[in-house]
Amino acid sequence: MEIKNEEVTFEEVGVANRPIISKTDLKGIITYVNTPFCKLAGYTKEELIGKPHNIIRHPDMPKEVFKQLWETIEKNQQWRGFIKNLRKDGKYYWVETFIEPIFDENNKKIGYISVRKPVSEEDKQKYSKIYEEMRKEEQ
Repeated sequence: MEIKNEEVTFEEVGVANRPIISKTDLKGIITYVNTPFCKLAGYTKEELIGKPHNIIRHPDMPKEVFKQLWETIEKNQQWRGFIKNLRKDGKYYWVETFIEPIFDENNKKIGYISVRKPVSEEDKQKYSKIYEEMRKEEQ
């Protein structure tokens, strides 16, 4: 896939004011996506279910962000952050992400749920710079 430096917004795909939701198992394999998630990512539900959630990971994202994310949610805590994701067509989109564990009726952790919303221009610029610096340190 050719990566394009072209952003897609919630408004452009018709999901403004709609939550973007996905669920994964404990290893990050997608078990559920809602229609707004599919529209924003450019995939069908069938293309996403059963795949690792990092199918939408953009190469601009530092590895350390996901290390911190996993360390947080594996301790049964909520994680919040800003993520630049990669669409199926090679374009990108930004989301503010909230992830927390899912428990069954016996209080056993069975997966994770993630809810996303749009990111302000100010936060996109701020986190683009932060992530660029983090990637330099990772090299």
